[in-house]
Amino acid sequence: MNQLTRFFWFCSGANFSILKRTPTESNKYFGIGATVFFTGVLAALAAGYALHTVFQSLLPAVLFGMLWGLMIFNLDRFIVSSMRKKERAWAEWKLAIPRLVLAVLLALVISKPLELKMFEREINRKLDEKKTEFIAQSKANLAKGFPEIQELESRIEALKAEVSEAEAFRDQLQKEYDAERFGEKTSGTSGIVGLGTNAKKKEQQLDAAQLALNTLRSRNQVRIDTLEAQIREFMALRQAEFEKQQPGIEGFDGLAARMDGLSALTSESSAMALANIFIMLLFIAIETAPIFVKLISPRGPYDELLELHEEKVKLFKGEKWVIAKGESDARVGYFQDTHFYATDLKKEKTNRKNRAETDRELANWD
Repeated sequence: MNQLTRFFWFCSGANFSILKRTPTESNKYFGIGATVFFTGVLAALAAGYALHTVFQSLLPAVLFGMLWGLMIFNLDRFIVSSMRKKERAWAEWKLAIPRLVLAVLLALVISKPLELKMFEREINRKLDEKKTEFIAQSKANLAKGFPEIQELESRIEALKAEVSEAEAFRDQLQKEYDAERFGEKTSGTSGIVGLGTNAKKKEQQLDAAQLALNTLRSRNQVRIDTLEAQIREFMALRQAEFEKQQPGIEGFDGLAARMDGLSALTSESSAMALANIFIMLLFIAIETAPIFVKLISPRGPYDELLELHEEKVKLFKGEKWVIAKGESDARVGYFQDTHFYATDLKKEKTNRKNRAETDRELANWD
């Protein structure tokens, strides 16, 4: 338990030597450190899931998730440890506002991948719907890209329609022939029973129509088989093009696609939108909890000792600065005094030498 306490103290960024002197503050910083630690764990899980969705590989997802979790843990620890309790509340809030903004941004980043995991089933259903739409759209576009198939199909329909017309004509002649044989009185029959002259003419017409139908059927079937073979070739090409596009459609399950699916779900369902908002608020509360704990908690003995220690450091720095400045001024004064004395002495020697040379020149001139 002692090791766990020290670990969470470390997570909170507290100074061990000061915290040991203030046992009443132990539980507060234990809770702050635990919140910072578990926030880092959640960040690692969220980043690992997001990277696994992108790369579909376990090892990179685990490594990057641990790295991201450590980075978020270190950043949260820095945010909490850098805050100082002041005697004026407004001064604390003014310093805490940038940290709160950063904490909210971190919460949004952490919460999004976990939201995708929580709503995974619903998102998968939405992605399946999208894939079905993409497949239908792809087939429609490919159909437009192969107009030869429609043209060949229309030609086949025309040939079949031609055979149907010939069959209808043959059937009509069959009815007239039967009516003539059985003595049915119509506009095209005599009404006399038996195989008379009219019946034989009807029979000849029927035989000729049947022969023409058989010939047309055979000829058109050959044409239809040829056209269907061409259609199969074009359909094979279309299927090959679709198979090229199919992996991209089947792979439509990346991070951006899932976020788009989640956005569509929240826009379609108010319950999903409400759940999404509550999850986001939960992570914001978790991420900002250590900061609010330090803001709303009263100024304790730990804060007093910490401020006293920092003020001692400032005073020690001031003393060292005054001493160093005095020593520096003394050295500069000594240097200036000795330097100016040496300079004046050198000038005097130079003047004496110049006067001696001048006197010798005047003596030589006389």
